[in-house]
Amino acid sequence: MSNTPGITDRLPDLKTMLSRLIAEPSISSASPDWDHSNQAVIHTLAEWLEPLGFAVEILPVPGMPGKFNLIATLGQGPGGLVLSGHTDTVPFDDQRWSSDPFTLTERDGRWYGLGTCDMKGFFPLAIEAARAFAGQPLKQPLIILATADEESSMNGARALAEAGRPKARYAVIGEPTGLRPVRMHKGIMMERLAFEGQSGHSSNPALGRNAMEGMHEALTELLALRQQWQDTYRNPNFEVQVPTLNLGCIHGGDNPNRICARCELHFDLRPLPGMNMDTLRQAILSRVRPVAERRELSMSFEPLFDGVPPFETPADAALVKACEALTGHTAQAVAFATEAPWLQKLGLETLVLGPGSIDQAHQPDEFLELSQLEPTVRILRGLIQQFCL
Repeated sequence: MSNTPGITDRLPDLKTMLSRLIAEPSISSASPDWDHSNQAVIHTLAEWLEPLGFAVEILPVPGMPGKFNLIATLGQGPGGLVLSGHTDTVPFDDQRWSSDPFTLTERDGRWYGLGTCDMKGFFPLAIEAARAFAGQPLKQPLIILATADEESSMNGARALAEAGRPKARYAVIGEPTGLRPVRMHKGIMMERLAFEGQSGHSSNPALGRNAMEGMHEALTELLALRQQWQDTYRNPNFEVQVPTLNLGCIHGGDNPNRICARCELHFDLRPLPGMNMDTLRQAILSRVRPVAERRELSMSFEPLFDGVPPFETPADAALVKACEALTGHTAQAVAFATEAPWLQKLGLETLVLGPGSIDQAHQPDEFLELSQLEPTVRILRGLIQQFCL
């Protein structure tokens, strides 16, 4: 396949591209002390994609100053392929890194740096794959999508789904899967339940309404609900085949000799594909609200964040079959969540497939194996060939 002379020669090589992306901090966090803009990363990607002929749009994320999505489109047509990644990273602990997290460091056949595998490393590889098609007449468009705040709020992907962009037929999200295709993952819900009663002297329980005793009863209801869900739902594709509910932290009361006036529980729920998050919340409410009413406690129940729905693409989907053929691996299920549900909402047949291991993500000395580079480019070029040419 021929490149258009001069166009691709101006692009930096893979290592230079990743070095620049790693050097640009783009941490997303619920803590303002850690949170960064991703604008520099987005503009750097635009700078590399425009010379290849991509039409680049930079879209501010509504209500989130300094946060941007990028949609870069090569070619035209009603279908097409999206190669998608998030531009943000998690926070880091400087003391636990062997080298500067913002300097790409090569040792032991690996590139080390914050975001190397999760997931800035995917962008140079996607651009390298696209480079071979610069100047080629594509029958369907190739779209490179870069999102904001996947690691914290998923608001970048959420904003795209609400805007109905991008429009295409297929999408591959380059999260670290060791180049094994992933067609399903569980969802994540994190919830807060609080009971408020009346404090009083512990010598006479009638002087107050004990919020902690109410929470004890509510915990029993939640665990019974968990058992009911686990008896009803099972998916053998997952290592943990049932939905999980974890009682994460609880706070209540202030002194042994005072009736507990307030008690708050935080818990997480990981539903399987086919389980609806709104239905699950209603089921929880139907079990805990009667406890509050019976004990005359005021109650609040709300998500700690909006949650990530479970995701599944059918085993016989065209994209699944193509990725299985190109990788030699059967599509699998994973426990971690991605932006896939929002791309699915756009009507895209979606799959998760990328270099690196999730075991290295969110860890000190995060790295990407150099042995993953060439196979990634080969697989992505195969997908572009099949779905765009």
